[in-house]
Amino acid sequence: MSIDRMVLAFAGIMILLSVALAAYVNPLWIWLTIFVGLNLLQSAFTGFCPLALLLKKMGYQPGEAFK
Repeated sequence: MSIDRMVLAFAGIMILLSVALAAYVNPLWIWLTIFVGLNLLQSAFTGFCPLALLLKKMGYQPGEAFK
């Protein structure tokens, strides 16, 4: 699995988790959803993603988005 797919999978998991936490635990968890969404948006324009950098240092192969 490439870094691109790992980043998308991680973002999806974090969004679903934070929505569930906001619905069942505390509504303030929605801020995590907002943070993840904003990070995805900025990485689409800048190509900078902290998780992609971490995965690259761990030796995973980049895809097309995070070279």
